[in-house]
Amino acid sequence: MEVNDALVDKLAHLARLKFDVSEKEAIKNDLQKMIAFVEKLNELDTTGVPPLLHMTTEINVLREDEIYGSITREEALKNAPLHDEKFFKVPKVIKNTKGHSDSK
Repeated sequence: MEVNDALVDKLAHLARLKFDVSEKEAIKNDLQKMIAFVEKLNELDTTGVPPLLHMTTEINVLREDEIYGSITREEALKNAPLHDEKFFKVPKVIKNTKGHSDSK
């Protein structure tokens, strides 16, 4: 397969990319090397070799769900730098940019 400017332009359009002339030339060279590598792999005889579907022979290795005890609200808030009786308090990180008041 030949990698030409038309192919690079088509791929760039599909990927929503823009390249200058030097970048396009580098991409053409890289694509040609990749295609040559894949074509080289086609020379191998894979008759009788099953396709690799999974990287391991283990399938759906799951653990049993276990119910654990939980901690109290007081224990959860114990090391919080700032909290009230029920919630963690955090600094405001969203700024009001439209000039509206934060209070309702």
